[in-house]
Amino acid sequence: MSCTVAVIQTNSRDNIAANKAQIERLVQQAAQDGAELVLLPEMCLTMDGAQYAQLAADRTVPEWFAALAARYGIWILAGAVPQPCPDDDPRVRSALLVFNSQGDLVSRYDKVHLFDVDVADSQGSYRESERFAPGEDLVVVDTPAGRIGLSICFDLRFPEQFQALRQQGAELLVVPAAFTHTTGEAHWEILLRARAIETQCFVLAANQCGWHDEKRRTWGHSMIIDPWGRVLGSCADEIGFASAIPDLQSLRDIRAQMPLKRS
Repeated sequence: MSCTVAVIQTNSRDNIAANKAQIERLVQQAAQDGAELVLLPEMCLTMDGAQYAQLAADRTVPEWFAALAARYGIWILAGAVPQPCPDDDPRVRSALLVFNSQGDLVSRYDKVHLFDVDVADSQGSYRESERFAPGEDLVVVDTPAGRIGLSICFDLRFPEQFQALRQQGAELLVVPAAFTHTTGEAHWEILLRARAIETQCFVLAANQCGWHDEKRRTWGHSMIIDPWGRVLGSCADEIGFASAIPDLQSLRDIRAQMPLKRS
């Protein structure tokens, strides 16, 4: 059974209400274009770190995504939103929330690899661990598009995570992100295509784009890639979405013709 999927590219700033309006407009457009499942970028509600703790404490946040999914009858993978830690850690988790077309929350993945790096851009230093606690568990979820392995942004640089998701039966891999302009220009597409080729999975990658404040700029170029490494649909560096229909039979053919998983 074929299923149209879409990756949505946003430019999220500090105004949560404006960001919600942007998300809903793009979800509506993707649904009208035939998408049955959409992937949103990392921190799609805001890129303003000062608001993350407030968002995590707000129980209406998951409810808003649930209502959006039910309103348009579409699966929504809410790229990453701040959520409470399940333990006593005062930090929050960066969580990918999966809602089905009835608005039920069916799965959650907490980002494992935190972005604590120095980058030669206007911001210079990124320390996610100051606000976020890392997750521990890998997650695969069944959807109308196939079996999807979940990840978030910086996870992309750790191929062992994606191999583990393939071992758990993933046919599609999702990468919601806020990849910086500097690192994205250098590595974004290369890494995405490598993950697709080495796991023989479809890859859906939804990135933030543009300037978010006077220092933070992201790369955009959201895309959908097939198991052979071919780009099936992509955005440039502006707000929008791209869609494609993952052909799971072609995936099975590629895996049979070039078997990489051996006992």
